[in-house]
Order: sequence, then C-alpha cells, then structure tokens
Amino acid sequence: MSAGLAAISTGFRGIARYLGGVLGADSYSKYVEYHREAGHQEPPMTEREFWRDRTDRQDSNPQGRCC
Repeated sequence: MSAGLAAISTGFRGIARYLGGVLGADSYSKYVEYHREAGHQEPPMTEREFWRDRTDRQDSNPQGRCC
C-alpha cells in the first residue's frame, strides 16, 4: 500500500511542478539561477522586487495574454 501512495504522491508533485512552470511560479528561481550563472556583480533582486518589476513591465508593455 505504501508503494502505491508513494507513486500517487510522486505523480501529484510532478503535476504541481508542471502547473507551477506553466503559471510562472518558478520564474524567480529561474531568475536567480540565471543571475548567478551570468556572473553579475550586484546581488539579485529580492523576490518581492522581482515580482514588482515583472508586473510593472507587464503593465507598461501589455501583450496578448489570456487574463
């Protein structure tokens, strides 16, 4: 029974990770990873600053999106 529950749990985690990627929930972690790999000298934006910047850019430059 525990093997079945583990498989279901793994499936749900995979679905959650997929939906998070589609909805952009992982954008900040991707930004931090890119910032580190690009070798920037200044520290990355905080998560709050990142989301504020992202929404400000979307508001100032609207593009076709569903919502």
